[in-house]
Amino acid sequence: MNTPLPGFADVQAAAARIAPHVVRTPMLRHRLLDEIAGGTVLVKPEPLQRTGSFKLRGATNAALRLPEAQRARGVVTHSSGNHGQAVSCAAAMLGMPALVAMPSDAPAIKVEGTRRWGAEIAFFDRRTTDREMLAERLAAERGATLLPPFDHPDVIAGQGTLALELIEDAAAAGLGLDAMAVCTGGGGLIAGCALAVEGASPNTRVHAVEPEGWDDTRRSLEAGVRIANDGTGETLCDALLSMRPGALTFAVNLPRLAGGVVVTRAEVFRAMRFAFEHLKVVAEPGGAVALAAVLAGKVEARGKTLGVVVSGGNVDPKVFAEALAAGG
Repeated sequence: MNTPLPGFADVQAAAARIAPHVVRTPMLRHRLLDEIAGGTVLVKPEPLQRTGSFKLRGATNAALRLPEAQRARGVVTHSSGNHGQAVSCAAAMLGMPALVAMPSDAPAIKVEGTRRWGAEIAFFDRRTTDREMLAERLAAERGATLLPPFDHPDVIAGQGTLALELIEDAAAAGLGLDAMAVCTGGGGLIAGCALAVEGASPNTRVHAVEPEGWDDTRRSLEAGVRIANDGTGETLCDALLSMRPGALTFAVNLPRLAGGVVVTRAEVFRAMRFAFEHLKVVAEPGGAVALAAVLAGKVEARGKTLGVVVSGGNVDPKVFAEALAAGG
């Protein structure tokens, strides 16, 4: 791995760079959530971000870092939807063409959101296609720049701005974070959060949260090496279905994370309903897993101040209706 790892200074630089282009999402609290957790829970609601997820942060930082000569040839990425929308939005802002390779079963809301920003879409079968190889081929054919969804230093640094904001807002309220629970797929968001915490709140423990059947980060952290999923788990949390941690993200995460936990379908639905009823936030399944872990008591919050990322809200209406009907 020849790519230099990002650091805290890169997160700080990204925060200044993207500030004019992204929403500084608020810090939310709710008495009932504190009661259930037995501590103080501070929620970072990225469904309120432009494009509906945290992904705009990393995509915008990476796009702004591209030299002018590269911008003219455009960008290519692969995504189940949230990163695709983010890259499309960032490309539109800079007047760049964008091509997004998306699974053929991606939620319609994510496909439509990606198209809305003017991107071209190439569909693939998530079960039989190596999406990374596909995106590399498409980029090479066009002479475009590949902006991967997580394994890129500028993407990682951009995602870390979320944690930096939460740490600052907590401090303004007289609070310090004892821990953070972060939704985890390929590891870009949690890697950025880990770097932000390392520089701005070094005593904060960062926990990865993944859906059942897609707990590659948890298992990789325990083994000390990257371990892949078998790909047979259900696809409810479509935003978190990376086959294994990225090389860069895992190199950042291995020495910095406190560990990982896994949540069930029922726990995810409970969190989606809780976010809607009490926080007034629409969360997609993958965006709700960290909140699900807190509600289920899988991340210790008793007597602590815990930061929780709700990472995205681009949910298929039928799935959202199922979550609300599930109760709990």
